Amino acid sequence: MPQKRTQKKGGSAAAGPSGKPSVPSAGPQRIAKLLARAGVASRREIERMIAEGRIALDGNVLNTPATILEALDGVTVDGKPVRPPESARLWRFYKPAGCLTAANDPKGRPTIYDRLPPGLPRVMPVGRLDFMTEGLLLLTNDGELKRQLELPKTGVVRRYRARAFGDVTQEQLEGLSEGVEIEGVRYGSIDANLERRTGANVWIEMALTEGKNREVRNVLAWLGMQVSRLIRTSYGPLALDELEPGQVAEVPREDLFRFRASLK
Repeated sequence: MPQKRTQKKGGSAAAGPSGKPSVPSAGPQRIAKLLARAGVASRREIERMIAEGRIALDGNVLNTPATILEALDGVTVDGKPVRPPESARLWRFYKPAGCLTAANDPKGRPTIYDRLPPGLPRVMPVGRLDFMTEGLLLLTNDGELKRQLELPKTGVVRRYRARAFGDVTQEQLEGLSEGVEIEGVRYGSIDANLERRTGANVWIEMALTEGKNREVRNVLAWLGMQVSRLIRTSYGPLALDELEPGQVAEVPREDLFRFRASLK
């Protein structure tokens, strides 16, 4: 049976870590959702943390993600109290090549958290870019926003520029609009255009909505191309613009509201 604890209603919202009022309770919710909303981790990661015995309520280790709460009072993660959630925020980050989109790496390779500037709150990446892919990576303090932006059904367009070695024609690239199947994996429609040639290399612009693991690299390899540089230039209406590798810029609240309103 799910564990349930209710909180008294009424009164003002608790202050968040910045001193601003935290988001008021939306009624009883599963603890995984509340912790994701507070930016601790994704729901799936929180469920794994509960299974590992890392989350407690009033000192008692939880054994089910079905625990129902109205607020995070008394909840600890790895023995540390959880700060109440603040309003959702979103940042644009120019991920440099040569770092993982992960919190840590058993092999000791650098991660995005080694490249982020100081002063940011706890943030989570929206989706992933592989180790050598650079460009726009969105970061958020809100697990629910992260989940919303990652859902395939939202159809958010991701745009890339790829520098690749090999011969390809615009006709071949246009054939990607029908989607392709490679080694049992189906990739959806891709809008691809030959931008320019530079010696033995070509620059190709690509737009897609699925963002499967290594999708651009795998599709271009299927066409006989070897990618030497891959840059994500935009995610939905948000673009790299003036950012340099390693730089971060917060998305204005009005732009974030418009972006969320546009999602399916």
